Amino acid sequence: MLKIGHRGAKAHVAENTLASFQQALTLGADGIELDVHVCATGELVAIHDFTVDRTTNGTGEVHKLTLEELKHLKVEGSYIIPTLDEVMEVIGKKCLVNIEMKGRHTAGSVSDFVNMYVREKGYSYTDFIVSSFQREELKIMSQLNPYVRLGILTQASVTQAWEWAEEFSAKAIHPHYTLLTKNNVNKAREAGFKVYTWTVNEQSDIERVKGFGVDGIISDYPERL
Repeated sequence: MLKIGHRGAKAHVAENTLASFQQALTLGADGIELDVHVCATGELVAIHDFTVDRTTNGTGEVHKLTLEELKHLKVEGSYIIPTLDEVMEVIGKKCLVNIEMKGRHTAGSVSDFVNMYVREKGYSYTDFIVSSFQREELKIMSQLNPYVRLGILTQASVTQAWEWAEEFSAKAIHPHYTLLTKNNVNKAREAGFKVYTWTVNEQSDIERVKGFGVDGIISDYPERL
């Protein structure tokens, strides 16, 4: 079972920062989950929200801000919003990288990014999994690049995730842990899908979903896994 750090090690260090990703590795994560948007100048940046207001000292929509503008902001007072390339410099091939397509129009850029790392930097498609809640981004990615391993995120329905996984030839479903039962995990795995669940932080919940036989758990506390 993979131990996947949620936005790095979100419980310990500011989410989606290089320090948080490094901390997740230090705590033994063998996978790291992060969120990406495309900013106004075209770079992929690691940030969760559609605006910078919650996590930084700035304001505005991520896709309307240039990389230079984003780099001038401070996350929780002292950290910088990283590009996906900068994240990869920290993570390298040390663990699985789960890129969540958070912003709209991210599929093309993420496809190009993964392709470049596979073709030019010696990575494998199995070093990445690309997930999203957004049907349109999943659809575009499946059409653009069938080699990219897709994960279907859902907070509402394992059945819907399964249907989308079949439609888009995904490799995994990523249901919220409250949706899981031993039965639906077994059925999904028998159908050939990996099951990566999120965001599981309490030890009792971690032990329960481990008992269901999931393939990976995404947590703010990777050391608890």
